Amino acid sequence: MNEELIINIKKDLAIDLPEKIPLDELQKQLTIYVNHLIQTDFQLLITLLYRIDVSELKLKKLLEENTGENAGNIIAKLIIERQLQKIKTRKQFSKRDDNISEEEKW
Repeated sequence: MNEELIINIKKDLAIDLPEKIPLDELQKQLTIYVNHLIQTDFQLLITLLYRIDVSELKLKKLLEENTGENAGNIIAKLIIERQLQKIKTRKQFSKRDDNISEEEKW
């Protein structure tokens, strides 16, 4: 799943990452990238978060509750969490029942 996560993040964020990277290192790389966007292109960050479908309410709540923590780190965690949810959902719905006749399939 980690490889699929990296592929999705690379695609959605247009960020260069190694093919295989431990999850904690991925989070560090994302934190650096997000902090860079916060400082240089905040509108792009907002667009990317919208595209990835990170919950705005959840993000605001976490930022308010953790005012002393690195905002980039909070956002990086949410990006990873959301991407993992999407992978899980895709796998869940891609399982097909092979016993269904062609007529009953959509």
